[in-house]
Amino acid sequence: MTRPSTPATATTTTASTPSTTWADVPPDHLFGIDNLPYGVFSTAADPSPRVGVRIGDLVLDAGAVAALGREAGLVADGPDLASAWLTSSLNAFVALGRPTWTTARQWLTEILTDEVHRDRVSPHLHPLEDVQLHLPIEVADYVDFYASEDHASNVGKIFRPDNAALPPNWKHLPIGYHGRSGTVVVSGTDVVRPSGQRKAPGDPAPVFGPSIRLDIEAELGYVVGGATARGSRVSVDEATDHLFGVVILNDWSARDIQAWEYVPLGPFLGKSFATTISAWVTPLEALAAARVPLPGQSDPQVLPYLQGEAFGLDVHLEVSLNGTVVSRPEHAAMYWSPAQMLAHLTVNGASLRDGDLFGSGTISGPTRETRGSLLELTWNGAEPLTLQDGTIRGFLEDGDTVTMTAWAPGPDGTRIGLGEARGTIRPAS
Repeated sequence: MTRPSTPATATTTTASTPSTTWADVPPDHLFGIDNLPYGVFSTAADPSPRVGVRIGDLVLDAGAVAALGREAGLVADGPDLASAWLTSSLNAFVALGRPTWTTARQWLTEILTDEVHRDRVSPHLHPLEDVQLHLPIEVADYVDFYASEDHASNVGKIFRPDNAALPPNWKHLPIGYHGRSGTVVVSGTDVVRPSGQRKAPGDPAPVFGPSIRLDIEAELGYVVGGATARGSRVSVDEATDHLFGVVILNDWSARDIQAWEYVPLGPFLGKSFATTISAWVTPLEALAAARVPLPGQSDPQVLPYLQGEAFGLDVHLEVSLNGTVVSRPEHAAMYWSPAQMLAHLTVNGASLRDGDLFGSGTISGPTRETRGSLLELTWNGAEPLTLQDGTIRGFLEDGDTVTMTAWAPGPDGTRIGLGEARGTIRPAS
């Protein structure tokens, strides 16, 4: 029987990705052969978390299959992917860099499309319903940006109605804040309502207690690999060498805590209690067909370090609250590119670490149905939403479940799914 080749000996042709697989996956499945996202999973039979790759509604034990070639004595040059994938996070893999990511993707495509590998690979495919999904990365640093012009304008109109909607620096640089990496959680994790200080404009003094204006922010998150030295920079053109993949990200926000604390240093406790990401990391290479030009950045023209091969992504999000679709944000309208955000993040010499995560900021469009936060959807609670069950929401209540999904165009008319980011609000502790 023919053995699967080891990853480093897989074919490295540049032919178009095959559109069929021997696995039982419909051609229109959001997780078909053109997707192949990475995650971390375990099973009841083997509770050790390790790297998996989703194909349809199956999860491939990537490390176990990669080890087949190694155990068979097929020696190959290059990194040991079996060792990288038999770990409890994607960090060891993302540390290997773009050439290895590309070779690994080609190899995975080969073993899932060439019938000769079916018998040896099939035992390492697990039904999705039989696995437990874990946080896919050990988050090193977490930064969140503010890259949607419509979102930034809406926030300005809500909170600064007598001033310009956009801050004067907004079109000159990607604005961001540093978050808390230790509170990034995987989809399906409950979120405890945060407590903190609140002070409404008319209140004589601040009070302490649970947030009463708990919100969501629909975003994309970018997983970074290829660590850099402190004092170095990553240019816009070099950014794709470090952008491993994309997740759906919900930057939960306590608006009342945030409003009282954020002057003059920005968000802190109003953001740091939880950030939810999808369990699957979609490789940037899977989104090649989704690349689109950015909106014009000619007025004003950005500074030279933000110029280069910047790109947008045509990703379509959907936000549901207790089963009611409340928004469909469009990422293609974002003003700043992930490549520009990464270049700006490092321009002062800040280093990158394997497993860094940065968010796009709330994705919002010019119409109500494309706004990515309840703050905008309800105009700070003044225009509440009516859900399908007849209940009214200005902000989140205990027991509410928020689910975010997304897809992007793939090759030859296919669609690439990005999984989901889901969380349920639990009462304050």
